[in-house]
Amino acid sequence: MVDALTERWGLGRPKERFKGRIAEGRAGDGIDPTHPTPRVALLWPQTFMNDAGRSVGPARGSLKLPLDRVLVVHDEIDLPFGEIRTRLGGGLAGHNGLKSIKRELGSTEFMRVRVGVGRPSSTDPEIVTGYVLGRFRQSKAEVAELIERGVTAVERVLAGEHE
Repeated sequence: MVDALTERWGLGRPKERFKGRIAEGRAGDGIDPTHPTPRVALLWPQTFMNDAGRSVGPARGSLKLPLDRVLVVHDEIDLPFGEIRTRLGGGLAGHNGLKSIKRELGSTEFMRVRVGVGRPSSTDPEIVTGYVLGRFRQSKAEVAELIERGVTAVERVLAGEHE
């Protein structure tokens, strides 16, 4: 989704910083024609997912972002594949990447776009880990649709719309 947003908004090539890659600029036109186009920084942590906070925390500090300006897009096994929800704060539901981000930010009160990937048929930790780190089982067309819907959700959050 970050790649799709970068392309849509014409942000150009990301730079290596904050144990990740970051692209900065303005979100593309069309988010909300009544408001100026917001400045954005898109971050791809290059840490293990469980350590994403080690990238997110320093980036937030350097950019001097208030917590309510941080938006995390993440997979959510508690939502069926293709369902997308947005919310401010909330629990971590055992998501190790979110735990890491909370540790570094000191709070769970950041905005989220939760992207439903479905749940495997087992609760065995090894099976769940393989499921969330593996390739999608859905078709390329279904995954492309999921990405487009996720991008739209991010743009709605930037426009001030969320659950």
